[in-house]
Amino acid sequence: MTGISTHVLDTARGRPAHGIRVVLERASVDGSWGPVGGGITDANGRVATLLDVAETLQEGAYRLTFQVRDYFEGQESFYPEVTVQFLVRDPAAHYHVPLLLSPYGYTTYRGS
Repeated sequence: MTGISTHVLDTARGRPAHGIRVVLERASVDGSWGPVGGGITDANGRVATLLDVAETLQEGAYRLTFQVRDYFEGQESFYPEVTVQFLVRDPAAHYHVPLLLSPYGYTTYRGS
């Protein structure tokens, strides 16, 4: 399987973070960014396929923007959004980019 997926876990609550809008963008040759996909995390905190069906995975720079402001509505938090930039070096591979999230911090890594 090729493509890009994500999984958001709320580490403060110890459960998946559902309902978070995620935007996937790719950098063009001139350095500008353009949308190539996205989704909303499901009940398990996942978006299994972020790349739009009309797009193909290419070598280059990509970024995921997680719109977390609404997720934390009603509680104090620090980040309105989280942006993760990464490189696709092998378009035949699958890139899973999890986000571990809390109101005052986050971490990410390349998952499997």
